[in-house]
Amino acid sequence: MGTISQDVAAGAPPPKSFAARIAGVFFSPAETFDDIARQPGFWAPLGLAVLAFIAVSETLVASLGAERIIRLSLEQRGQAARMTPEQMQQAISRGALFVHVQTFVGPVIVVIALLVIAGLGMLITNLLYGAQLKFKTVFSITAYANLIGVLGALISIPLIIFGDHDQLNVQNFTPTNLGFFLSWRDTSKALYSLATSLDLFTFWFMIVLSIGLSRATGGKVKTGSIFAVYCGLWALWVLAKMGLAVMLG
Repeated sequence: MGTISQDVAAGAPPPKSFAARIAGVFFSPAETFDDIARQPGFWAPLGLAVLAFIAVSETLVASLGAERIIRLSLEQRGQAARMTPEQMQQAISRGALFVHVQTFVGPVIVVIALLVIAGLGMLITNLLYGAQLKFKTVFSITAYANLIGVLGALISIPLIIFGDHDQLNVQNFTPTNLGFFLSWRDTSKALYSLATSLDLFTFWFMIVLSIGLSRATGGKVKTGSIFAVYCGLWALWVLAKMGLAVMLG
């Protein structure tokens, strides 16, 4: 039996609308990813991810200002305490320029990150488990699964606008992970890095992505098997982040 993406029946229903696919990712992922596998397409969800990134970035800059964002970032990473006032001002001036450039660079990073995640999906399904998915199918599934992340980004916007700007952690401003509820001042760097990585939306994204890839293989590769590999890769990434946090701390 071939995969859904390869075996499109002559009488297959027309593809769902983008709005229906958005709703389906959250409320009926199995049926929705069957539809995406039959008729893959990634431009619409990719564009939405880019717009969400720009919206969050611009909201943060408008609410705090570029220089304040850099100052808070340096303080929260523990770098400010090791700088003289002159070094601090230089770092803020340089960083403020990057904040404005980030609006243009950030979307590229978003696309690259999704390409990497999709590439890992190809390795998991095709190399490890012998499926025969095409990259367009895998990337389309990844882009739609990333709507979970888009939702997280949209949730952060009112928190940035109406939150306490003096207490706002510019690197972690959504209450979807354990790190949000810890003090970055009083928590060890390694523990804080681990806590911020234990994010509800990250696991939700990996679950939805695993469902989508499994459905694209026609069930040949089980959702749990794909999720387990992604979790293993995530754990390695978290360990690397913790080690880096300790070294820089």
